[in-house]
Amino acid sequence: MSKECEICGKKPATGNNVSHAHNKTRRRWLPNLQKVRMAVSGGNSKSVRVCTRCIRSGAIKTSMISGRFYRFFFASNIKAISKI
Repeated sequence: MSKECEICGKKPATGNNVSHAHNKTRRRWLPNLQKVRMAVSGGNSKSVRVCTRCIRSGAIKTSMISGRFYRFFFASNIKAISKI
């Protein structure tokens, strides 16, 4: 399973850890991905991995229905609908 946001395409960034002695070792900064359920055509739902920036920005909307949280996807914010 890739560490990539399915909405905006954010991926891990790479760089160096730099110690006080200026020794450099490679490291990765991972995106903060969360599993959410979104509505797809036909009234079904699908579990996708989305970064928290997309959740906060409104690309995924949460609404309260009968005591459960459902997240609905706005098609205008998708990068590539064919991936879903």
